[in-house]
Amino acid sequence: MLKVVIADRMGKGQNVAKGIEAAGGTAVVVPGMGADMRLGQVMDKEKADMGISFCGSGGAGAITAHNQFGWSERHGMRSIQEGITAVQDGIKVLGFGFMDQEALGKALAETYFKKHPEAK
Repeated sequence: MLKVVIADRMGKGQNVAKGIEAAGGTAVVVPGMGADMRLGQVMDKEKADMGISFCGSGGAGAITAHNQFGWSERHGMRSIQEGITAVQDGIKVLGFGFMDQEALGKALAETYFKKHPEAK
């Protein structure tokens, strides 16, 4: 089962979570302002397969998770296609600008399942 932790600088992430769940994954939204900076800790605690960070720059939470746990990360993404490519490339932590969109969550989860069919 795919488990994705979502952490948004402004405490959002509910829409991308809906997309992940619609595609058959499990989403954990980190609550509160500055949640992106806690992404790595929550991913570790939840034993998540993937993490998504949202902030203005699209990087702070992803880079912090990488520095704390050594996971592969890609940041500064601004489109669904960039996220799809990152998942296809095996990236574990994805950093986006503010993009709390259901379509993003669905596309990322579907791509993950195509790459890892055993996770479904």
